[in-house]
Amino acid sequence: MARALRLKITMINLLCLLVICGAIESPQYEVVHAESDFEIRLYRNATWMSATVNDLSFQKATLFGFHRLFQFTQGANLNYSRVAMTSPVVTSLVPGAGPLHSSAYVVRFYLPAKFQHSLPTPLPELNLEPYTWESHYVVARKFSGFATDDSVLKEAVELASSLSLSPWANATIATDYAYSIAQYDPPFQFIGRVNEVWVDVNASVFVGYAGKATF
Repeated sequence: MARALRLKITMINLLCLLVICGAIESPQYEVVHAESDFEIRLYRNATWMSATVNDLSFQKATLFGFHRLFQFTQGANLNYSRVAMTSPVVTSLVPGAGPLHSSAYVVRFYLPAKFQHSLPTPLPELNLEPYTWESHYVVARKFSGFATDDSVLKEAVELASSLSLSPWANATIATDYAYSIAQYDPPFQFIGRVNEVWVDVNASVFVGYAGKATF
């Protein structure tokens, strides 16, 4: 009961923070190819803070992982530094058993440019780890609404189906994660929500493609 109350307070704090802060940073990428329902992106090297959560539920894992990350941003680090919110929050599925074929999830928070090369050390009890996401290509498919246990599995299946009918059918590569879900909006936003499902793909497929845009 107390844990649920703390999580609710965390989300209220996040609401206030986002209303006050307005624009927030996001990791940079280039779009190298676009189809009607997905696009291929090149993400540059970037440092993220990550929280591993052992839970069968995507929604619960994201909430619990983000709660720890949010404490870090509010000064729960050895430097007592406040870290600005960024977008998206990314939850990656570690393959395994269970209803969503997951053994665990890793919830990640992109560190702002200010902390990319001098990140604060999180308090040990938060059990957070910095993660260097090296330059990589992903296929990204947007979807709306709230990311739930049912919807993320459905969207991942639909992305796999779209890829199977495209020239990139054999471009996906094996990583530590089956797929990732990127959520761009705060929990209090009910209309116009933007989420994405990401899958890593082989960069060699895109040799010869020029980047079309940088965000």
